[in-house]
Formats: sequence, structure tokens, C-alpha cells
Amino acid sequence: MTYIRPIAMTDAARPAGALTLAGGWCWFDRVEILQRGRSPLLGDLSDLTGDQRKALSDPRADFGGLVLSTPRIMGILNVTPDSFSDGGRFLAKGAALDQANAIISAADILDVGGESTRPGAVDVDKKQEIARTAPVIAALRAAGNTSVVSIDTRKADVAEAALLAGASIINDVAALRYDPAMAAVVAGHGAPVILMHAQGAPSDMQNDPRYGDVALDVYDFLADRIGFAVAAGIERARIAIDPGIGFGKTQAHNLTLIRQISLFHGLGCPILLGASRKRFIGTISGTKDAGARMPGSLAVALAGVSQGVQISRVHDAAETRQAFALWCALNVGDIV
Repeated sequence: MTYIRPIAMTDAARPAGALTLAGGWCWFDRVEILQRGRSPLLGDLSDLTGDQRKALSDPRADFGGLVLSTPRIMGILNVTPDSFSDGGRFLAKGAALDQANAIISAADILDVGGESTRPGAVDVDKKQEIARTAPVIAALRAAGNTSVVSIDTRKADVAEAALLAGASIINDVAALRYDPAMAAVVAGHGAPVILMHAQGAPSDMQNDPRYGDVALDVYDFLADRIGFAVAAGIERARIAIDPGIGFGKTQAHNLTLIRQISLFHGLGCPILLGASRKRFIGTISGTKDAGARMPGSLAVALAGVSQGVQISRVHDAAETRQAFALWCALNVGDIV
């Protein structure tokens, strides 16, 4: 199988005939041609089939009501006692609502999660997860807040409760594999869904992750899960994908995926990058405290935006918004 990685550019000196990447702010006129067991080749647009051109250049459909011709920010609200960065800080409903309103002021999507999926984490009972998440979402809606809300869960009952409370997107780190009923909930509600790659379960995923070729292996997994979702009645236009930074990956795996993340545009779906405050940022920067990794997180988010990543999942929404505004002003004009 041949894989095509568009070499994303934003320079103002755009050649005639260059294609717009995924209908967004980047363009490309060269590609890297990848095959397993062979050295990469540099190609140009003449090397693409019609289907490949279409997958790489067609504008992405609105996602959760958001136009994706501009970089979007998903702000993280962990209503948990044990999340790796801010576990316990927003477990109480009042603290969660205050933090939600702070995030919403800068983010396009509020991602509410009631179960930590950090390395070594154990499963949370679904009733407890519902009790942590659904009341916060319902309270936001009762207060008249109309912001886009996603529910970060692997469980169908938790997703169902969140959707009934006012969430509109399901963010499933298990890509519809953990709970056999999840696909039916997504399809039944007509909800957008984010499918993420993970190798192993949170309890053991970092023990010894291995890949033949991490970028191509993750690509194939996501292609398979998209196919599964479509067969289950979920429209392809309502699917986004996430390569799952830190979920069964070494530091080298993470860096390779971020460097090559434009490869995943070939799947024809919006890309989400969630690397905020993760361990590899602390290791590379020498920052042990996860809460102090905002600068490194911004660097990674900007690396994603420079390759056309449509959604960045972050803890520091306001700081990310400022960084994106400056990056866009310098590179592509004022689009944020």
C-alpha cells in the first residue's frame, strides 16, 4: 500500500497549481510517498490519483457546528480526582462550572471528562462517571450557555447521559472498541465522534509499546475504525480522528507522529491533536511538574497547526488562543 504525506506550507510565495490542504490555511505542491519496507520518496501533485487529491484537498465538513477553515481549540475539563495534570481541582460541581466558564471564554469546544485515561489509570464505574459529568453539562445549559460541549468517554451510557444533558460531540479514546453499544449511541443521536488510536488499555499501555512503523500503523488503525463507524451508521462527515499521543507510545513514537501528522489528512477527516502537558514534553524540556508544561504544549500545538491540524486539545485555552492568533497573523493572516 502507498501512503501520501502532503508537505504542508504556509509561505506567501505559493506556486500556481498548489492545492489547499483540507480546505484550510495550508497549501502543498509536494508530497512524501511512503511504503512499508522502502525508503520515502519525494513526489509532486502529478503523482497523486484523483481520489488522493480529493482526500487531501477537499474542505472538511463542519464539525459539531464549527467551520474548520480556521484552527479550533478544545479546552479540557477533567472532573476527576486522578487526572495526570489537574486531577481533583475541578471535581466539585462549583469548581467545575467556574473552570468550564473560564475555558469557554477562549476555547471553541469544552471537553468534559469524568474518567482519567492517564497511564496506569483504572476503570471508573459508569454511574460514577455519569454523576461527575452530566450535572456539569446540564448546569451549563440551564444557565443559557450554548457553547459546543464534548464528552470524553469510552462508555455508551455515559455518552448517552451527556448528550441528553446537552453535549453534542463524543470523544472516544477507545475508537468505539471499549463498549459495544457506543457506535449505536453515536449513530442514533447523529452525533459527531472523535476516534482515537491507543495501543493497549490505560492500565498497561505504556509498559512496552511497539510498532512496525508507528505512523503507518496508526494510519491503518484509524482507517479501519472509520470503516467500522461508517458501517455502523455513522456518517463519515461526522468523524474526526486523533493519533493518540501518549496512548501506548514512547517519546520517539510521539515525536514521529507529530512530525508526520499531515499524513492523516489522507483519511479525509478532521485531525485532533491532544498532546497538552504530556510526559514527553516534560522529559524533553526538563519540566517535572505537568502544570508547568504550558510553553512546551504551545510549541507542539503550533507544530500541529503548521501542518493543518484542525482541532487542538489543550489545558491552557487562553494561552493557546493567543499563540494561534500570533501564528496566524504572521503566517496566513488574521483567521483566528
